[in-house]
Amino acid sequence: MRPGGGQAVRAGLAWGVSSLWDAFLAEHQRWILWLPVLVGLGITIYFFLPDEPPVAISAAVLAGSLLAAVAAARQRQRWPAVYVCAMVCAATATGFAAAQLQAGLLTTRMLAAPVGPATVQGRVVDVESFPDGQRVTLEPFIIPGKVLEATPGRARVRLRGTQPVIRPGDEIEVRAMLVPPPPPQIPGAYDYQRQAYFERIGAVGYSVGRATVAPASGQAEDGGLLLWFAHLRFLVGERVRATLQGATAAVTLALLTGEQRAVPDADMNAIRNSGLAHLLSISGLHIGLVAGIVLFVVRGGLALVPAVALRWPVKKWAALVSVAAAGAYTLLAGAPVPSQRSFFMISVVLLAMLVDRQGVSMRLVAFAAAVVLLTQPTSLLGPSFQMSFGAVVALLAAYEVMKERRRVRPAPTDPPSRLPTYLAGVLLTTIVATMATTPYAVYHFNRVQIYGLAANAVAVPLTSFWIMPWAVLAMLLMPFGLEYLALIPMGWGVDGVLWIARTVAAWPGSVVVLPVLPTWGLATVTVGGLWLCLWQGRWRLLGLVAIVAGGAALRGPSPDLFVDAGGRMLAVRDADGKVLFSLKSSGRSIREAWLRRVGSDEAPGFWPQHGLAGAESLLRCDGLGCVYRAHGHVIAIVRHADALSEDCRLADIVVSYVPVPNGCASAKTVIDRTALGRDGAHVVWLEGERVRIETVGTQRGDRPWVARRDDGPVGTRARPARAAVAAPSTPPEPAAPADDE
Repeated sequence: MRPGGGQAVRAGLAWGVSSLWDAFLAEHQRWILWLPVLVGLGITIYFFLPDEPPVAISAAVLAGSLLAAVAAARQRQRWPAVYVCAMVCAATATGFAAAQLQAGLLTTRMLAAPVGPATVQGRVVDVESFPDGQRVTLEPFIIPGKVLEATPGRARVRLRGTQPVIRPGDEIEVRAMLVPPPPPQIPGAYDYQRQAYFERIGAVGYSVGRATVAPASGQAEDGGLLLWFAHLRFLVGERVRATLQGATAAVTLALLTGEQRAVPDADMNAIRNSGLAHLLSISGLHIGLVAGIVLFVVRGGLALVPAVALRWPVKKWAALVSVAAAGAYTLLAGAPVPSQRSFFMISVVLLAMLVDRQGVSMRLVAFAAAVVLLTQPTSLLGPSFQMSFGAVVALLAAYEVMKERRRVRPAPTDPPSRLPTYLAGVLLTTIVATMATTPYAVYHFNRVQIYGLAANAVAVPLTSFWIMPWAVLAMLLMPFGLEYLALIPMGWGVDGVLWIARTVAAWPGSVVVLPVLPTWGLATVTVGGLWLCLWQGRWRLLGLVAIVAGGAALRGPSPDLFVDAGGRMLAVRDADGKVLFSLKSSGRSIREAWLRRVGSDEAPGFWPQHGLAGAESLLRCDGLGCVYRAHGHVIAIVRHADALSEDCRLADIVVSYVPVPNGCASAKTVIDRTALGRDGAHVVWLEGERVRIETVGTQRGDRPWVARRDDGPVGTRARPARAAVAAPSTPPEPAAPADDE
């Protein structure tokens, strides 16, 4: 570098930092939009810590940061940088504290080991319909005759075979197999155990006989508001199934109550693959339509009465009724995160009519996000929150840009000219929402729908103008037993949506399966998207750099070896990239999870009993085990102790069904009973001379929701610390699945 070059670089950096700071100060009115983002950052930090932080330290940090923020606010004009730093720390600490408080207040007790078959008793607080049966949630929950340290307070049991009619509020008794909620099947996969902890589910399982029902006195009346709505949800399902059949009834029920599990698998896959899954998720479209229809009907009905319309504020009355209707619909649907966000936003908009104000803004979205995050911090980790708020933020940012352009070129007002404008709006909404939710779809589901734009262009207007108005009318007619008058035409529209889904899903290349997007890649894309949407100046375009950088993480290498927590299932990548599995007769859910990890939609291959898996295979097996050679590494899979001494001399990685008490002479890495019991499922990358290993246990850490296997008598632990499933000493027989999650 020539003399003075370093000084020029420093000057350039100083100019860049100064320009960014000036742009930041110029958009001070948008700072508040980042508060829920910082709250979410604090929640993320809490959930990704390896160990539970001391409550005293967290409380001290929160108190100190809040005091610093209050003090800095008084000197905001004088020291803006100090004020910004104090607010960042305060908002982040608030999110962290909210997550820790929610986890600390829970007393979820989880089974420490499988139980059953055993007779269980409990009160039904929720009933979910499946194409081939039901699943019930029991609370309180007892196992008579079992000596346990503590019994889980709530359990979820899948009822198999022919069962009696079971309603929320009933008391039932049934023999069942129970296990603790399962941990992730692969590092980074969906953590059902954590979700169960925050839902207070301490055991899951399935029935091995017919349940007996003893209706509780009063049923839902003495169970609180949520149980009352669960009972109402069940009654709505009975009315729908009495009028409609098959997939039509299941999709209709999903639109009315949010219950999607009854939709047949083939139709649900078609709905997902065509990009129409959002129509079954009770969110802004549904809540908004219900509120809008009720507002229109109530206001129009009152306007027909001159004595009322001329003397009273009928518009404000209609707004109050609409809020109540939207709230009831949200509770009927079980109040999922998208519906909560929609209800908060729509309520604020409607209640603003009471003070003669209106409009939807980005601040309203920030308010809704803050409410959801502070009341349900764990929702941040799920696809519902991420996709719902991602789509809404992107749409509002797009329409903010459109609004500026409309000031120059107003939109047409005559009906013939407004139809193309509406259709263009539907297409724009679909494009923007799809782009905003694609990173989260890839991260959680490993797939992208290619023809979603075409499907939504037809299905969304059909849902808006035909299906949902009939849905509102059906709910109004149910108390009189006349719901069939509306359900039948609603079913025609549902059949149309199903036809669209099946047709589009059958088009060639309708779905592209992609590898898992790493968590750091998703975080980078999210920050870039927020930067692009929340700011308004040209510097917002810097967010595109982060989006591209995060998306590049998809090109990372795929794992070469998978080992499940029990040592029952193993998989390797062959020379052609195909994944070969050790078991064919069981472990379907594990195979699907591992195939999603590598982004494969091909039929899986399986290990040979003897010889090579194929002419160019890297895997050779015999009666004692298998040897996998890839990227200069030799991996021995030991099935029997007779092969252990030889494999320990030749392999640099040993995966053993049997314990390896004294280590191996040549192996740098040993994955045996002890390692699997301590850390759960393993994933291995062979990167030249380096071997990289990720495990479920090391990723999850030692947290309240991580259950530890109890190797002693059957029992439970009130605050389990770690999950561990010991590998058997000999290759086990496949176990029956305990739950359908």
